Formats: sequence, C-alpha cells, structure tokens
Amino acid sequence: MKTILALTTALLLSACSPQNAEVNLYSARKEALIKPLLDAFTAETGITVNIISGKDDALLERIKSEGLNSPADLLITTDAGRLHRAKQAGIFTAVDSAILKQNIPANYRDSDDAWFGLSVRARPIMVTNAKPNIEISRYEDLTNPALQQQICIRSSDNIYNQSLVASMLAASTNTEVEGWVSGLVANFARPPQGGDRDQIRAAAAGQCSVVVANTYYLANMLADKANQADFNAASAMTVIWPNQQDRGTHVNVSGAGLINTAPNKENGIKLIEFLASDTAQKMYADVNFEYPVKEGVELNPILASWGPFKADALSLDMLGKNNADAVKVMDRAGWK
Repeated sequence: MKTILALTTALLLSACSPQNAEVNLYSARKEALIKPLLDAFTAETGITVNIISGKDDALLERIKSEGLNSPADLLITTDAGRLHRAKQAGIFTAVDSAILKQNIPANYRDSDDAWFGLSVRARPIMVTNAKPNIEISRYEDLTNPALQQQICIRSSDNIYNQSLVASMLAASTNTEVEGWVSGLVANFARPPQGGDRDQIRAAAAGQCSVVVANTYYLANMLADKANQADFNAASAMTVIWPNQQDRGTHVNVSGAGLINTAPNKENGIKLIEFLASDTAQKMYADVNFEYPVKEGVELNPILASWGPFKADALSLDMLGKNNADAVKVMDRAGWK
C-alpha cells in the first residue's frame, strides 16, 4: 500500500514537471499564499517547484507512510509545535547552511538545524474600540474578574493556543499557568468556537470585548475591502502588544524542514535559503501579512500601523517540548 501511495505521488509530481531541476514541496500553506514566492524562486533559479498541498497533520502522516520511497524534498507547515512533531517523527534531516544561520535568528530555528522558521506569527490581545474598563498590558491580566464574560478565543485543540500556553509554561510554573488558564476560562464570553476571524467578528458584534488572535487574520480582514462586513469588524479592533515590560508578546513561526529521504536535497536547501532571503521575506509580509524572520526587511503598511513591539525571545523549540504539558494544563482547567 505504501509503495502504491508513493508511486502515485511520484507520478503526480512527475506530471507536474518533467524537468530534472526540480524540488518537491509538501505544503500546508494555502497554495494561493505561497505560490507567488515559489514562482519568484523558479524565475531566479530555473528550478521548478512541484507542490502537494494538504492539511498539516495529514502531510506529516503521508510522508511517514511513503517512507523511503517518498518523493518529498521539503515540508512547509505552520507552528513550531508541528515542526517539532515532524522532527520527533524522524522525517527531517539537519541542514548546515551559513545563509540560514545568518538570516534566521537562533530562537526561530531548531537547535539541531532540523527546521527553520520562515515567517513570524504574532498572537497578541485585541480589544474593541469600546475598550474594557480595565487596563490590559499582559496576558496575565486576562484573568481579572472585571473581564468576566468578555473574552473570545478559539478552542484548546487549536495548536496556536497550545503554543501560547506552552510559552507561558516556559516562563512560569505549571501551577501558576494552570491558575492563569482557569482564570481565563472563567472570563470566556461563550464556549470556544470557530477560528481567529470568528473571534474578531464576535467582538465586533458585541459578544465580547477582548480577543486573542494572530495578527495576520486581522490584517487579511483589513486588506479585503471587498468583504465590507469583515473590514468593518477588523476596523473596530485595537491591537495590544502584551508583556512589553517583561518577556514580550508570544510569537510563533511558519517553517520548513528538509526531508531525510529527499531526492533533490540541494534544490530543497536552495528553496529554504531563498525563502529566508530579503526578496521572499518582503513577499511574506505583503502576501501573507506575517512578520519577517530576517531583520531589516520592510514591513507591510498594515503591520507597520500597529507599531513596533518586543517579541518573546524564547527558543521556539520549547513550544514543541512543552506541548504535552500545555494540553494537560488546559484540560485540567476546563478549556474546551
């Protein structure tokens, strides 16, 4: 069965490109978001990129199922927690690249060079323009009883929230974080439901006044003026950068790893290096509304409008290492 699956995939990728200068990419990013970057890579290098798109966990399982016969060269996925899972599954091989070490800060790449962050995804607090009646400057403030029935956030099975809690476990004790999660749950305006955009829409509709969400969702809603309802909802929100006087705002990454059975290893490394270049980093900001991992890259105007912020400098390795404990803490605190 594994052989048939691998053969089918190889034929599909072969049909996409008969050329030898190619790289086979398994991508959990929406093709419309990443295609412009891949086209720019092909234009610069002449190397064709064959894409298999899918859900994050499904692609990981597919590579594991294909085994030694997998045609995959690279896996691109979101969240350091998922990248850690892929590393633990043994599908990545280390890449020793001076370009990647120069362009990507150490805390945004794996300590064993198994994966590399390519874009930064901030998860701050957002409040409606009719702000709550207390000052919010830290994630810890979200447990204030004055915010009872005021907070909208998605469920605990979402890895973005798991990584947020994992980052807090790196900064505090399990007991302290469990107390924080319990206080947060006590202030929920409604049972967790939907994605980050849904939390923003709920706030704009008056169901809550405080949201925890990734900024690129807000930016996409502001940029899509054809969707007037979403534009209006996003326009009603103010971004608060938490914990600026201590550890900084929680951030995560999308990233890539080279598959240990990659048939086109050199081309795969060239693609990761390109995605960490000035050209691609600027495109990440303009197409995906994510922050660049490389310093000195110009921000998209929407991102720049929210001002500079101090990001948590935690090594993102810890998000994966703390994930299991984070899930247990959330379960015990009743975060559905």
